[in-house]
Amino acid sequence: MLFMPLIIAAGFATGSPAVVPDPLLVRPRHAAIDDATIVAIFDVANTYDIETASIAVKKATTTDIRDFASMLVRAHTDARAKGRALAARLHVTPTPPAVNPLKASHDSAMTRLRSLNGKAFDRAFLENEVAYHKTVIAAVQNTFLPAIQNAELKSFVTNIAPVFVQHEQVAEKLLADMK
Repeated sequence: MLFMPLIIAAGFATGSPAVVPDPLLVRPRHAAIDDATIVAIFDVANTYDIETASIAVKKATTTDIRDFASMLVRAHTDARAKGRALAARLHVTPTPPAVNPLKASHDSAMTRLRSLNGKAFDRAFLENEVAYHKTVIAAVQNTFLPAIQNAELKSFVTNIAPVFVQHEQVAEKLLADMK
């Protein structure tokens, strides 16, 4: 999901997400990532979080978690729309990487979330959101901001980054409240 330096795979044995290095960020330094690829990853990652949060809107067992999921759907839908509008205004054609390193982990997360119910679902959803947003924040700071060439795109990503921190903090609090 979104600027992923790590791929989050469902940890079926432990019930916790497993974290695997993302090929986008472990490749050699000379293999630069360009603005068009960053825009494409941003779009897909927002879509992926909209999809996971949409499941939680329906399946979460508490009002707080359902409200959080609804907020994620709104926020990521808005971020995706703004990213698409910016790309159009800048005449940047989003160019996905040759291999989408996010797809397998997202598909696994979706399968797992669809299979769980009750408190197990709530925990899995929140753990996924914490891991996802940590990944987003690390990718923005360590990979995307240093690589972005267009000043307007860099400003957009810089301004949206604090929202990801807020999402992570809320997910962590909701997860801690479950204990």
